Amino acid sequence: MKSENKNNIGRRGFLKLFGSRAAAASAIVLTGCVPKQSSEGGSSSAPTGGMTYRKNRKGDSVSLLGYGMMRLPTEAGASARDAAGNIDQEMVNRQIDYALEHGVNYFDTSPAYCRGLSEKALGTALSRHNRNEFYVATKLSNFSPDTWSREASIAMYHNSFKELQVDYIDYLLLHGIGMGGMESFNSRYIDNGVLDYLLKEREAGRIRNLGFSYHGDMKVFDYLLSCGIQWDFAQIQMNYVDWNHAKEVNPRNTDAEYLYNELNNRGIPVVVMEPLLGGRLASLNKVSSSMLTSIEPDSSMASWAFRFIGSYPGIMTILSGMTYMEHLQENVRTFSPLRELSNNEFEVLKRAALAILKFPLVPCNTCQYCMPCPYGLDIPGIFTHYNKCLNEGNAPVDSQDENYRHERRAFLVGYDRSVPKLRQANHCIGCRKCIEHCPQRINIPAQMRRIDRYVEELKQS
Repeated sequence: MKSENKNNIGRRGFLKLFGSRAAAASAIVLTGCVPKQSSEGGSSSAPTGGMTYRKNRKGDSVSLLGYGMMRLPTEAGASARDAAGNIDQEMVNRQIDYALEHGVNYFDTSPAYCRGLSEKALGTALSRHNRNEFYVATKLSNFSPDTWSREASIAMYHNSFKELQVDYIDYLLLHGIGMGGMESFNSRYIDNGVLDYLLKEREAGRIRNLGFSYHGDMKVFDYLLSCGIQWDFAQIQMNYVDWNHAKEVNPRNTDAEYLYNELNNRGIPVVVMEPLLGGRLASLNKVSSSMLTSIEPDSSMASWAFRFIGSYPGIMTILSGMTYMEHLQENVRTFSPLRELSNNEFEVLKRAALAILKFPLVPCNTCQYCMPCPYGLDIPGIFTHYNKCLNEGNAPVDSQDENYRHERRAFLVGYDRSVPKLRQANHCIGCRKCIEHCPQRINIPAQMRRIDRYVEELKQS
């Protein structure tokens, strides 16, 4: 593995600015638009040898940029998370080759990603390289009750070895802990003895690091940290919007500051998911983006989000779902090496975050845990279109505005094109089955009613 870069963390000023509730105790792309794919190389390529690394407790030097395999490219040129179609294995191979060449060595997948195709695609790509060049992370994704039995869960675990073409897994996670509360956690891992089985697998060396990915119920998170199990790492959602200052605007917002500090105080390395909130932080509204471009006109919005997380010493790796070569190349440049934020940049980013939170977007990161809707709604698609139009200024409010007719047409035509009529917000009956699955704790039926009223007003105007 590559050697670790040494980082000087400006932590005192950061904590002062952001009001960390554990400061005294702490010891320690998806973009909105889809570009055409390009070939490697050329002026957009990043130099090799500059990647930033972090060490875990076992001495692994892990690239601070991790490759999330949830949004692999399809042969049709789309993301396999958002569209059906065959995985473009040739492109996956090329992007994995580029990532390894430029120092990325952490690859995160799951049996549930890309309609069950992600592990196999990753295993095929990595099988062309030496096993000691990379770390594989996958998950026991036994969400469905028909996989809660001991036999079904263990079968899923063993199938991951087959698909990934490995005889040990570097990082294994209990997937989606917190969704469904303690009852779901006990059914998936405790009552069936599966957690005991995985602990024995770690002792045998077939799992090198055992951890969990957390979504949802804070009681489950706190229980995992107090139950006596030595976790090797944990994966949380963390970004500069889901921080303690978010409570000023939305008391229900994810408090990533609390999650991070609880893990960091225990010396548990942190893996970060959703650093861009499903792409929302890669394309900001004009107010927020102008705050950042006034300081660094040439820096992307995504790079600000990555630099925020990377400025924390307890972060082991930051996952990015890079569908296209452009995403990979840009992110490699950001991390080669990563420039930590100055105290002034932290302050500006906080103001930008508060401006984002006050902007009336739906806080959806398109994770799709709410799907499928029993009544056929395309919940992520509805929210994505609404947020995109709001960010781009195509969500009209005042009928007297000179651009109202243009904006009204752009919203309504785009809505019908991006979301089939039978899957739009007006078909929500308010059954609330989606709410318990939403990591962002969005009141989805209420948002559907709000968007439906807005659409009807536009149509009737």
